[in-house]
Amino acid sequence: MSKGPTTRKDATRIPQKSDRMPIAPGSGERGPLQFDSRQSKSASLVLNVATPDVVTVPPTTTIMGAIKTMTFYGFSRLPIADAGTRRLIGFVTSVDVVDFLGGGLRHNLLREKYDGNIFTAINADIREIMSTKLTYAGEDSSLNDVLKLMYERNVGGLPIVDEDTRIRAIITEEDFVRFTKGRDTGLLVESFMSPNVVTAPAQTTIEKMTRMIIQKGFRRMPVAQDGVLMGMVTASDIMKYLGSGEAFQKVVTGDIGEVMGQPIKSLIKRGLVTAEKRADLGAAARRMVDNDIGSLPVMDKGSLAGIITERDYVRALAENREILP
Repeated sequence: MSKGPTTRKDATRIPQKSDRMPIAPGSGERGPLQFDSRQSKSASLVLNVATPDVVTVPPTTTIMGAIKTMTFYGFSRLPIADAGTRRLIGFVTSVDVVDFLGGGLRHNLLREKYDGNIFTAINADIREIMSTKLTYAGEDSSLNDVLKLMYERNVGGLPIVDEDTRIRAIITEEDFVRFTKGRDTGLLVESFMSPNVVTAPAQTTIEKMTRMIIQKGFRRMPVAQDGVLMGMVTASDIMKYLGSGEAFQKVVTGDIGEVMGQPIKSLIKRGLVTAEKRADLGAAARRMVDNDIGSLPVMDKGSLAGIITERDYVRALAENREILP
C-alpha cells in the first residue's frame, strides 16, 4: 500500500503540483522498522509500529479529489473520516476507483444515477463509491492481533482506532515487508509465493485488464509479450492513468473508449525486478522496498514460477510469529 508530508492533516484540499513531494506511510524514504527504537519499550503494541500521521479525506470530498489525493501520496487505499472528529467512516481503494471508471459494479452507478455523464459523476462525493464495511484494530492491539486480523480478513491496510473509532494510526502490508527487509528469516520465497500466475498479453487493452482485475479480485498482473515477461501493472497504475493528464481529459469529455482501448503495456513504467524462488524472504523484501514496489515475479531458471506480494508477507509472519519481537 507512498509519499506524504511529515505533518499531515485531513486532506480536504486537492494537492497541487507545486506542493513539496511528501513522505507517506511505508515510503521507500523511511528507514527499516526498528521495533525497539520507539519511546515505548512495549514493542508488542501496534502503536509502536504503525504510522501515527494518517492522511484522510472527509466523505464530502469529490471522487476526483480522492483520486488526486491517492495519486499524489502514492496510496492504494484512503481512509474516509469525519473532518471534525476523525471518526472512521469508510475506505476507498484504487480497485474501487478502477471499478467505478473502468466498468465494474460501481460503474453501474455512473450509468444509472449520472446517465453516463462521467464529468458529473467524478464530481460526486466519494461516499458514493467508498466501502463502509470497516475492518480496524484497537489502539491496545498487539502485533499478533493485527497480523491475524489482516491475514484472516485479507486486507492490505488496517486503521488503528481509539474507543470512539477515531483514527490514531494506520499499519499496512508494506510495514511488514519493511520489517522483513534484509533479515535472514530462514523462510524461502517459494514457500509463500502464489505459483499459479495469470499473465496478461502486452496487447491486452486497458479495458480488458480492468475487467480481469475486478472480476478476479487481483490488485496487479504480470504482463508478457511472446512468452517474455515485461513487467507488472497494478490497479493503482490504471487509476493514475485514468485520473491524470491527457487520458483524464479524454475521460471527462466522453472519449473514454479511446483511453480504455490502449494496450496495457503502455502503463509499464519501470524495468523488471524479480526474485529467485530459493531466495530468503528478507532478500526479496529488500528488492521490494529498495524499488518501491509491492510485488515481485518469482523466477526459476529463467521461467516465471510465481509471484510474491506484500500480502504474502503478512501470511508468512502470521504463520511464523517467532520472527516478530
